[in-house]
Amino acid sequence: MKPLALFVANEPAASRSRVTCQYKCGNACFHEVPNTSSNEYFGDIVAAISRRRVLQGGAAAVVAVGAMGALAGCGDDTEVETAAGAGSTGTGFTAVAPNTEDAVVIPEGYEQGVVIRWGDPLFEDAPEFDFFGQTAAAQARQFGYNNDFAGLLPIEGQAGRYLLVVNHEYTTEQFMFPGYRPEAITREQADIAMAAHGLSVVEVRGEPGRGQLKPAFGEYNRRITATTEFELTGPAAGSPLLKTTADPTGTKVLGTINNCSGGVTPWGTVLSGEENFNAYFAGKAADPVAAARLERYGVGESDAPHFWEKFDRRFDVAAEPNESNRFGWVVEVDPWDPKSTPIKHTALGRFKHEAANIHVTADGTVVAYSGDDERFDYMYKFVSTRKIEPGTGAASRRHNLTILDAGTLYVAKLTGDHPDRIDGSGAVPSDQGFTGKGHWVPILRTAADGRGESLVDGMTAEEVAVFTRLAGDKVGATKMDRPEDFEANPKTGKVYVALTNNTKRGTDGKAAADEANPRNENKNGQVLEITDDHAGTEFTWSLLLVCGDPAAADTYFAGYDKTKVSPISCPDNLAFDPYGNLWISTDGNALDANDGLFAVVLDGDRRGETKQFLSVPAGGETCGPVITEERVLVCVQHPGETDDASVENPASHWPDGGDSQPRPAVVAVWKAGGGRIGVE
Repeated sequence: MKPLALFVANEPAASRSRVTCQYKCGNACFHEVPNTSSNEYFGDIVAAISRRRVLQGGAAAVVAVGAMGALAGCGDDTEVETAAGAGSTGTGFTAVAPNTEDAVVIPEGYEQGVVIRWGDPLFEDAPEFDFFGQTAAAQARQFGYNNDFAGLLPIEGQAGRYLLVVNHEYTTEQFMFPGYRPEAITREQADIAMAAHGLSVVEVRGEPGRGQLKPAFGEYNRRITATTEFELTGPAAGSPLLKTTADPTGTKVLGTINNCSGGVTPWGTVLSGEENFNAYFAGKAADPVAAARLERYGVGESDAPHFWEKFDRRFDVAAEPNESNRFGWVVEVDPWDPKSTPIKHTALGRFKHEAANIHVTADGTVVAYSGDDERFDYMYKFVSTRKIEPGTGAASRRHNLTILDAGTLYVAKLTGDHPDRIDGSGAVPSDQGFTGKGHWVPILRTAADGRGESLVDGMTAEEVAVFTRLAGDKVGATKMDRPEDFEANPKTGKVYVALTNNTKRGTDGKAAADEANPRNENKNGQVLEITDDHAGTEFTWSLLLVCGDPAAADTYFAGYDKTKVSPISCPDNLAFDPYGNLWISTDGNALDANDGLFAVVLDGDRRGETKQFLSVPAGGETCGPVITEERVLVCVQHPGETDDASVENPASHWPDGGDSQPRPAVVAVWKAGGGRIGVE
């Protein structure tokens, strides 16, 4: 039996299956957009600024923004230049053609191997995975489900040994349990699903001369689940808004859920974003003020398919209206201390964090960038007042673990340089492409003692921290097309944002296209490039990519020859290789092909050249890329998750082949015979 019909009857705009939409985000795209604020439209802001410039002769702000996505108007049969070495350093591989294979397809001359898969044991006393005999106790000591972000941290003084830290975003119960029926979910099934969420920390070891990695039962191995204790820090810790029956202090939370992407900090910890947390809560709040705040976050509005509220009252909104306020944070985990208590940082604000990623300025100032992955929501940064302390000693570690608890949180406003040339078609407005300026609006300041100061009229500091979206609404932040991963280039300091798509852009009653989001009914997304005054408030931007079929008129590849690029749709996670090239993984390819991983040249005469490095199996999503000289790691999420599939009739047998059930897994790819990725 497929429970799908109980929840959805619509078709998704991209290739993501309805069942994935149901379990991953509670069918967010099939519900009304949570942001109903009447923020100024992009063109209105530009016009106002232009008038002020005429009157005041004001100077321009400073920032640059990357590429944007395109609509799928044509087929995906664009010819791609495939000669090895055709790209800049690091992109010299033969581009993989778009395909629908049930396999990870990699370039000629490369090899691959599974590193770890759902259910693999992390501890010597953990049982081997048994699909037909799962238990919650076993899952709590095995690798979790639907891996997303991956971080690879070298173990000092031990060549070829690393800690692999992985998020587990969500569970799809109907593909996990034979004969699953949502109306008859058992306590054990719910407990297994809770144990399959969170994060895994596992030691991995390399093989000399190859990029393969193998898991080991190392001393750092750890599972963090939906029932692990977390500590709340920052201005909302202890707030009445975070207090519940189980935690009257408002400082201790059980679990982390829907952990999407993340980042590795310079001080050796891992940041993880709690994204579509709203889909785990059912019911409505009785208090109208609380109900309105929950609605802005989509709580009680989603098609929550997990039914945890049947067994745990904290997921019942009517019983515990504050519990959902305890999710939607940036989580920090210290993988070097398996006994440490993970932290949820309230100074960084609460929204659907795709991730949080760190840039450190020349004077040691720490800046954390984060996007709110929702249609028409916002981009944020946090500038710490504490500077990073070098070294790995105990004193440095204690200090650096508090860096994200004091500083200022900002939300972004953008203006375009060519407002009169944006009509929603995606037509390129100038010789320089899509360009503009921006300003970071401060909304919350947190002092060294953890006390907050609201910078938004009519809201307390605790309210800004907990209901950050409402603060963004009040200050008129720019509505973006699902801002997801947000990464600073370690070579140049420029910042890149994946804007995945927004099919509601320009539709009745919704924000019109603007220069940073230049297409109506945007199916394919874009990538924004920002030149930021990192510790300051001004930036300039341009679109690096407007994604889609290169043969379509509404696509743009930084001015590069579109006959020489790979089709790319729905950018999601971002990473950089050692040479400064941008790598993009996709989620929901709207071009009738599997999702994949792409390398993009950022500088020189090949700027904008985009080449597909790999594709993932049918029904799967490409996540968590790690790019080093000797290997590429990707997390293959929800392989075989299609609407006509079931346990009895699987749509994929990846990664184990034969008649096996599909299992999310981490894959390593390396050059046959050794050598550097993308280098001859």
